[in-house]
Amino acid sequence: MFTPPLALASLSGEADADWARSGAEYAGAAFLGGIAIDDDSRAAARELVERDRTEFLPDDPLAFIDRQLATLEDAPIQPAFNVRSATADPIPEAARICRDRDAFLEVNAHCRQDELCAVGCGETLLRDRERLREYVERAADTGAIVGVKVRAELPDVDLPELTQDIEDAGASFVHIDAMDTESIVRDVVDATDLFVIANNGVRDDDSVRAYVEYGADAVSVGRPSDNPVVLERVRDAVDRRFGLEAESTP
Repeated sequence: MFTPPLALASLSGEADADWARSGAEYAGAAFLGGIAIDDDSRAAARELVERDRTEFLPDDPLAFIDRQLATLEDAPIQPAFNVRSATADPIPEAARICRDRDAFLEVNAHCRQDELCAVGCGETLLRDRERLREYVERAADTGAIVGVKVRAELPDVDLPELTQDIEDAGASFVHIDAMDTESIVRDVVDATDLFVIANNGVRDDDSVRAYVEYGADAVSVGRPSDNPVVLERVRDAVDRRFGLEAESTP
């Protein structure tokens, strides 16, 4: 899906095209966003800004996605955009923009801030399987490559079963914030044929090795994704643990 199998994970209000370009030396993909694309999610994002969180709040979020992806057309990295929405309605248009810019669309079923959950965004989608399926189906129907960012450790959510659902709905990948349950990656790998990106605590060789042993197809770096020291260390580990060093040996 992308090479090397190292992604930069979205950071709200920070993960833009410049950020993606700066990490292209190390990573194979960059997930821009997350960005709120409907009225309710944008209202929630404004509440987050009021308590000093960074958020992308352009006047036209869909035009912003298009502009950001356009600036990455010549960048040596696979772009993707993480989107939040309280309704399915704007999802197909965001997917079409990503399709036309050769980018992936990532549905955010991950964020846990109270303001976002109150309007039905983020992790609330993990508990509303039919609505999440609708998001994925409508996005995939556009011909875009679609995936979902999820989180582990919700006691009332069977993540392997849910990922089977999103695969049936047309998803191509799942991006798992494993929290402190790294073995959930193996459970999802065993349950689906999705491309599995493992996230949380990816900092060094030990963390990359653990996720590879659990069967992840790629790993992603979140908070330190703007730190070249960490990215170089993780990239070295990815090359070693995914066998890329051997492939590049003449």
